[in-house]
Amino acid sequence: MKTLLKLESLGLFALSIWAYQEFFPEQWGKFAWLILAPDLSFLALLISKDLGLKAYNLFHHQGLIALVIILGYYQEPLLFQIGLIFMAHSTVDRVLGYGLKLENLEHTHLGWIGKSKYKNHEQ
Repeated sequence: MKTLLKLESLGLFALSIWAYQEFFPEQWGKFAWLILAPDLSFLALLISKDLGLKAYNLFHHQGLIALVIILGYYQEPLLFQIGLIFMAHSTVDRVLGYGLKLENLEHTHLGWIGKSKYKNHEQ
């Protein structure tokens, strides 16, 4: 199942890159500047762990990102552009095994990551 999810993410990544090239062919500099922007949500961890996890999930949730892409396509080109960049980021995270965070940074909806991956956890 994880392989299928990774393939799905690769497909969404390819679609995001294709759409970006199609609609914003001269703006790859903005793409380069913003591709890691969703990870800035980790700064919310400085306030609290709970807020950090929620902020991370908000900026990496592909359903919400898809909504931003759709709204941006019809209403605001900059929103559309940012949505495509965030989708590309989120899909690469999923391919690498980083999913939405559950109760801590190492437990995601795709399973355990980091050192916790090798510990004995109830799934």
